Amino acid sequence: MKRIIKAFFWLLIPLNVSGQLTPVSNQYVLNPLTINPSYAGNRGALNIAAFYRKQWIGITGAPETMTLAVDAPLLDSKLGVGLVVVNDKLGVTKETQFSSNYSYKISMGDGNLSLGLGAGIITTNTAWSDLVVLDPGDEFKLIDSRVFVVPDFSFGTYYSYHNYFIGFSIPKLLGYKFDFDKNKYTLKVNPGQYYYLFNTGYVFSLSPKLKLFPSTLVTFSPGEKLLYDVNAHFNLFDRFWVGASYRSNRSVAGLFQFAINNQLRVAYTYDYDIGKLGRYSYGSHEIMLRYEFRYKVDVVNPLIF
Repeated sequence: MKRIIKAFFWLLIPLNVSGQLTPVSNQYVLNPLTINPSYAGNRGALNIAAFYRKQWIGITGAPETMTLAVDAPLLDSKLGVGLVVVNDKLGVTKETQFSSNYSYKISMGDGNLSLGLGAGIITTNTAWSDLVVLDPGDEFKLIDSRVFVVPDFSFGTYYSYHNYFIGFSIPKLLGYKFDFDKNKYTLKVNPGQYYYLFNTGYVFSLSPKLKLFPSTLVTFSPGEKLLYDVNAHFNLFDRFWVGASYRSNRSVAGLFQFAINNQLRVAYTYDYDIGKLGRYSYGSHEIMLRYEFRYKVDVVNPLIF
């Protein structure tokens, strides 16, 4: 029975075990703060965004994620601060991440360079008692795990020049692995297992009322496959966004966003797995609600999303 539970644990929560890569969803297009702390304050205004993602519809125990992100510029936009709270549920495991983000902006001619650091904690626990057992008596071995707390740190840089931007980040500087014998997580620092994220894009003005925004995200880790996202979005009248994404032979996605007014925006994303997993699920859904406060500061290239 112990072997079965251990195998199930490793199969069910591989991200919790490695602890090196924040799950990348379509949120990063609408809210890059989730992958790079140096984006804090770069929207040029205090704003609050809420996300809800239901992944792999039709598969029992599939991931379900809720995110709250807040950031704002300070001191004439030289500094930026942000807070990201992520609640992730995968099967019988729940994980909550609290991350504070700080950025410092340096003027470089007509462009800006931002340096960012993130620090926070991750709480995680597994409700083994929610599992269904087949052999009589095994239910007494399914004891819920206690709540574990591990620290979390990140680093990133972001450069913008007119309609162009490029970012680099390491979303997890600490790894953590569960020790079954000691019933606790152990921390480790191993740059060889880091995930390095490169994100870049450019805004083309096709007409006074139409813009094209292509972008890409490349994820690299030594000894692992190179992952990439290719995105293209159209912006009409600075009110409506529509676009699509393609992710490393794994999924395709469509994104729609509408600005109800200058402060309130809503967005919806649907992505479909084009690999083997697509045979068992009906895709993934993600919605966003963002409120941006009225005050503005002068910035070279505020995020158009």
